[in-house]
Amino acid sequence: MAKAERQAAVEEITEHFRGSSAALLTEYRGLTVKQLKELRRSLGADTQYAVVKNTLTKRAASAAGIAGLDELLAGPSAIAFIKGDPVEAAKGLRDFAKANPLLVIKGGVMDGKPLSAAEVAKLADLESREVLLAKAAGAMKATLANAAALFQAPLTQFARTADALRAKAEEQQGGAASASGSDTAVSDADTVVSDAPAE
Repeated sequence: MAKAERQAAVEEITEHFRGSSAALLTEYRGLTVKQLKELRRSLGADTQYAVVKNTLTKRAASAAGIAGLDELLAGPSAIAFIKGDPVEAAKGLRDFAKANPLLVIKGGVMDGKPLSAAEVAKLADLESREVLLAKAAGAMKATLANAAALFQAPLTQFARTADALRAKAEEQQGGAASASGSDTAVSDADTVVSDAPAE
């Protein structure tokens, strides 16, 4: 490879590092061209899986300000440059590696920080951004429903209390009216008795 080609390759890899939210490093020794195509398809449109030369990648990582990859760049290397959700790409790599044990996930970098193979596995176990957003939206909806019910409860209780007080007041007024009616009846009876002629 000529010097100009090497320089162009380094610049291209550097741009991939700078434009990616994460980059996951793998060893692909023994995988067929067909399997590599299948892997690229499984990672989706937001991830570019590229076979790289270790020495050029070390220079590109250094130029991009990324440390911690040098020890991982040994043997046949390929990098998944992720522009979308790193969790989805990590899941795709993990699932492909389960079906094709020749793919070895060596580690990577996310947000400028190096990741070990174990940390990539933990990343793959997380829920995707879409699932987390859906859960957050569901939790917010439930919280809003609870808040609405909480605000509605005092109004409902107030209405019930007002109805109960009104009923009690009507009951007391009805009782007072009947009590005053019976007093009148007694005094009329007294009058009738007193008007009766003495024997």
